[in-house]
Amino acid sequence: MAQYFVIHPDNPQARLIRAAVSIVEKGGVIAYPTDSSYALGCALENKEGRDRICRLRELDARHPFTLVCRDLADLATYAQVDKRAYRALRAHTPGPYTFVLPATREVPRRLLDPKRRTIGLRVPNNSVAQALLAELRAPLMSVTLVLPGEEASLGDPLLIRERLEHTIDAVVDGGVCPGEPTTVVEWDGQSFRVHRAGTGDISGFAPDVGG
Repeated sequence: MAQYFVIHPDNPQARLIRAAVSIVEKGGVIAYPTDSSYALGCALENKEGRDRICRLRELDARHPFTLVCRDLADLATYAQVDKRAYRALRAHTPGPYTFVLPATREVPRRLLDPKRRTIGLRVPNNSVAQALLAELRAPLMSVTLVLPGEEASLGDPLLIRERLEHTIDAVVDGGVCPGEPTTVVEWDGQSFRVHRAGTGDISGFAPDVGG
């Protein structure tokens, strides 16, 4: 049965954050809040955890995951961008954006888009997510918590507990999330292209942003 941590959305309790991160470090899968919706996450090196998430969501084994990061410090490790792109990324983080970027060789092959060799990166504007990432000192390998056969993501932690308490290791209750999708933006090395207009404002990614 999943452990359930009720965490203050603005002032996360350090003791509970450490307990949740300990579960991740021991190979667990957690549900945790972001600034858009709840996500399923596990440690970057946790292949079994990734497989569990794929089974839970009925995803193809090659489905690309997102690396949810505390800040842009991880960017040089996992993605390739120039100064123009970095300025735009910095202006929009933290926030409800997923950036699809050319991956470096440090990214495990199982996380890549198999055709384009890209990786999705997120820096959420959520105090609980930020506290988890700070304690973990590494990205969380994540996907949005959308259950099979459903279109909307889950944003109510009590409902998540009810539906997933026997299939994941912990639910981190940081309050109800909006349940809205992020804006997905891809950098192709020359310019940005909006793949999905979601919660984040797309006006900063006009065609001339990369020019």
